[in-house]
Amino acid sequence: MKDYLIDTHAHIDMLEAPLTETIKQMAEYNVKKVLIPAVEVGTLSKVIETAEAYTDFYAMVGIFPSEAKTYTSEVEEKLVEHAKNPKVKAVGEIGLDYYWDKSFVDLQKDVFIKQIQLANKLNLPIVVHDREAHKDTFDLLKAYNEGSKVLFHCFSGSVEFMRECVKQGWYIALGGVVTFKNAVKMKEVAQEVLLGKLVLETDSPYLTPVPFRGKPNTPAYTYYVAEEIAKLRNMPVEEIIDITTENAERFFEI
Repeated sequence: MKDYLIDTHAHIDMLEAPLTETIKQMAEYNVKKVLIPAVEVGTLSKVIETAEAYTDFYAMVGIFPSEAKTYTSEVEEKLVEHAKNPKVKAVGEIGLDYYWDKSFVDLQKDVFIKQIQLANKLNLPIVVHDREAHKDTFDLLKAYNEGSKVLFHCFSGSVEFMRECVKQGWYIALGGVVTFKNAVKMKEVAQEVLLGKLVLETDSPYLTPVPFRGKPNTPAYTYYVAEEIAKLRNMPVEEIIDITTENAERFFEI
């Protein structure tokens, strides 16, 4: 029985609070392990160094869709070099984001494909950022992914889309949004998702769960995500923690 939580997605490098305070809070809520995603080439080294400094911190390497214009062969070489580090457990967060700027959609797709293929080459899982780009994200993964495990970070699709993703064997990550009163769609997903494909996250410092909305998020608050999902499914929170922790350890091999 796993009695500790894993935050599968926290931007530790972006937190304003001192890292010692973050770690202390994590201990209070029994959040033991954290995965730190990369989003841009300029912070890659910091993400890796933070993961190296703590036993239960792990890193991902990748370029965020909004940074697609910065992706070059030299950047890809840096990703490959960093991926040799045993603390690197995935390529992420990568994907498509049509919310802010649709002016370079084709470039986003091209860079996403390159990073899917990179993950395949490195034999690493893929952690996906998909914002208002469900169909294209799904289609590109189906067309180009050859064997890498896939996790949809901060899942925002419908129950129907979730089911299609799970049919592919892909994992679903839910975070603080599931605690929001008006997040009807995410609550439905939480109730219906196959538990064997569910993991938890915070996306710290963003998307802070109830009861701390309006304040910076922190990995410690993974507990409130687990608690809400347990309520929605009428299950003991300890069972949700056990299942999602087991899933995260299996997915990331940590």
